[in-house]
Amino acid sequence: MAITAPPGEAAFESRLRVYYEDTDAGGIVYHANWLRYFERVRTDWLRSLGAVHRELAQRDGVLLVVRDMHIDYRLPAALDDELRVDVGLLEVRRASLRLRQSAWSVPDGRLLVQAELRVAAIDARHHRAAGLPRWLLARLASPPNTALPRQGP
Repeated sequence: MAITAPPGEAAFESRLRVYYEDTDAGGIVYHANWLRYFERVRTDWLRSLGAVHRELAQRDGVLLVVRDMHIDYRLPAALDDELRVDVGLLEVRRASLRLRQSAWSVPDGRLLVQAELRVAAIDARHHRAAGLPRWLLARLASPPNTALPRQGP
């Protein structure tokens, strides 16, 4: 049975700054770097729940991998822009999580990029499907309030 969260609620968010190394020849964030931003925030969210990737692999024998992702690039971000990047939990299944991640412009609250993705648990040794650890499923069912104060929409 799947646990679902109310749509649109961010479970965690973080602020990031766009650096020169993040931009392309046109001076905007290179499309692949949005994946890095989302990965950082998703990793920090999992860490806030006690799910540190290295420990999951060593203690629980589980790796978390992105299974699929749909990304919608709406507006660009440029050098020195401040971003608010969030992660929202849409659905928890025994062996996967469905998430929504969004990047917002801090000054004006505009939605820049949004993605829906599925993170799957796999066995660390054999790289086959595995269940999420029970302790993590329990924390996902009642996560702590880890979101920063919201600004913008």
